[in-house]
Amino acid sequence: MALYVPLRDVANRWNEAMGIDTRYPSQHAAFLQRCHDVGQIRSTPLLLRYGAGDYNCLHKDLYGEHAFPLQVTILLSDPGEDFTGGEFVLTEQRPRMQSRPEVVPLRQGDAVVFAVHHRPAQGTRGFYRVNLRHGVSHIRSGHRYTVGVIFHDAK
Repeated sequence: MALYVPLRDVANRWNEAMGIDTRYPSQHAAFLQRCHDVGQIRSTPLLLRYGAGDYNCLHKDLYGEHAFPLQVTILLSDPGEDFTGGEFVLTEQRPRMQSRPEVVPLRQGDAVVFAVHHRPAQGTRGFYRVNLRHGVSHIRSGHRYTVGVIFHDAK
């Protein structure tokens, strides 16, 4: 998978910064084997369809002991033409601070790479973990289609 290698490099740097011992292998197949060895054998790539009134609550796509820390969402539909509403939303929960939402404006064909669970942030005493969740705001009209690429398999 072409996206895995550059994202693996980011994931390994993040884990090093956060003091996490896990490192990701050079090939995606080797990482999937790590998942399969602990019973995570269900494939996770998604094709999602949202209609008017639908939304996706803030969540984390963690499906077992092994999780790759980054994932990708690709918007297939054209905002304003195919659907209204349906913004991609990220929230950061930082220690001793209020959660911070971020709306990621996507156009048809755009992709967003984001943290599955947490990311490093530089503080006054080094790096710390910022917890993240993602979701989709209320679809007001039409249909919104996306592809979700999750690099780890599920139990």
